[in-house]
Amino acid sequence: MALRRVESRGALESARRLRIVCGQVFRYAVATGRVERDPTADLRGALPPVKERHLAAVIEPAQAGELLRAIDGYKGSFVTQCALRLAPLLFVRPDELRHAEWAEIDLDESVWNIPAHKMKMKEPHLVPLSKQAVEILRDIQPLTGTSRYVFPSARSNARPMSSNAILCALRRMGYTKDEMTGYGFRAMARTILDEVLQVRPDYIEHQLAHVVRDPNGRAYNRTAHLVERRKMMQLWGDYLDGLKQGAKVLPMQRKA
Repeated sequence: MALRRVESRGALESARRLRIVCGQVFRYAVATGRVERDPTADLRGALPPVKERHLAAVIEPAQAGELLRAIDGYKGSFVTQCALRLAPLLFVRPDELRHAEWAEIDLDESVWNIPAHKMKMKEPHLVPLSKQAVEILRDIQPLTGTSRYVFPSARSNARPMSSNAILCALRRMGYTKDEMTGYGFRAMARTILDEVLQVRPDYIEHQLAHVVRDPNGRAYNRTAHLVERRKMMQLWGDYLDGLKQGAKVLPMQRKA
């Protein structure tokens, strides 16, 4: 009955998590002799599946060019603008970007080495930096270079910028929740690199820090295809520059 009440409000994901928590409580009660069985086992399959939600993203090249020009014209905090400018170039997860530390970045070698504990998959990740990304980082370095974080909070250099900073900036620029999100830069890169620039999908997946396996089923390490990924990231930076400048937009080549 309790799960049905939550479900009736349209909160299917909350109802699913509630069933899991209840099951944990009952299993503990069984183990300690308080009850004889876990009744939530009978509810498996009773709730409808949660529909996958795709976060809003700008994936059409012409619209991406408009977004990039809007970012360059952003009138808010310089720190936030630099994060916004880097987001499409690096297409890391928003939390990974805002937690970036100067100690992890080698501007001379043009690489950002993200430690495992900051990554979703708990594996270290290498992000090659295009010349455009290095330029942005050098722009902000005089302002935040003595801080731990590349993008510190406005209130304290000891903390990274707010988790909502980029999202709020997008809203301030006029992009609604149905048009663009912080995660949308990943979808933008994944789609255009594949369907316009014809980059090999496994290079893209590696750079997105998704698990990619070799023919024997083993996950590749963080340095896999690093030379090719460096070339890809520079190709991407140059392509985004072209979009901003209004270069001729190549058509999307949808795959069957």
